[in-house]
Amino acid sequence: MFTPHPNLADDVNHAIVQSEIEGGVFLHDLPPSTILEIQTLHHCYTAVLLGGSEALLSGHPEFCPSPVQVAIAGSTWGGSMLKLQYVGRGMHLEFRHPEYDTPIITSPIQEIRDYPSV
Repeated sequence: MFTPHPNLADDVNHAIVQSEIEGGVFLHDLPPSTILEIQTLHHCYTAVLLGGSEALLSGHPEFCPSPVQVAIAGSTWGGSMLKLQYVGRGMHLEFRHPEYDTPIITSPIQEIRDYPSV
């Protein structure tokens, strides 16, 4: 159970609790080769986990129409606060693409499905 941190603002503590209610997955809890299907408001991404924060990501017509190796930083609530190596419903996925200088942030995540490696 989450205990609010006294040094964080109420809205930050609320967002942390809400992420636990909405659900999601920590990348470090999943083995390499796990496949995540991440449905955002606008696109459906497929991430094949390579280990750590690395993944082969596809599903965006401009940034990754075919699989490209990215570093998944985690998820945000639309601001600068990042929940590291976490993919959470209602949050925005943030990842680093090798061809772009700044992180790419998706529209809000609607659903996450994981398919364990075989």
